Amino acid sequence: MADMCAFRDAVSGWAGGGPGGPASDLAVRLGVRTAVLLEGPSDRAAVEALAERRGRDLAAEGVCVLPMGGAMCVGRYAGLLGPPGLGLRLAGLCDEGEQRFYERGLARARAPYAGFFVCVTDLEDELIRTLGTARTEEIVRAEGDLRAWQTFRRQPAQHGRPRHQQLRRFLGTKKGRKIRYGRLLVEALGPEQVPAPLDGLLLSL
Repeated sequence: MADMCAFRDAVSGWAGGGPGGPASDLAVRLGVRTAVLLEGPSDRAAVEALAERRGRDLAAEGVCVLPMGGAMCVGRYAGLLGPPGLGLRLAGLCDEGEQRFYERGLARARAPYAGFFVCVTDLEDELIRTLGTARTEEIVRAEGDLRAWQTFRRQPAQHGRPRHQQLRRFLGTKKGRKIRYGRLLVEALGPEQVPAPLDGLLLSL
């Protein structure tokens, strides 16, 4: 049975230069109405974790969460999935430093910018600042990464850097770590601790 993972894969293939037919057919079969455009898989893990916490099944609602592989891909994805392509509603998260790529890409695709929410640095930074460094370090310890974290902090490049910046950088030092912690940090949030960009995105879907 076709599922949202198949649609996600079809869109990625299309964005990479493949045919658009499979994605178009699956969009109809699955009732896809909204594409959430995110920079990478760690953002997807966080968005889906929050949706699950709130008892929502995004796939059943016709919402596909799509990591694009970088902010500069937004124009390509918006063109394929927005008004010039499949005509889906577009939403997503972007980092403040890359906001201009989103504005330009969405404008070219004649897609509204209203469904996009801006993180100051990135979503990991939003989550760490919201939880606080002490709570984030507790999670790192519970996951068995304490020794790696301590080794990382002793590196000369980390001396004098604020702890939340060190933690953010640490999450990106090993393949798969950002994805794992994207979910873990969201799961650790209190009901009133969800960062505004992430909360706004979920409420808009």
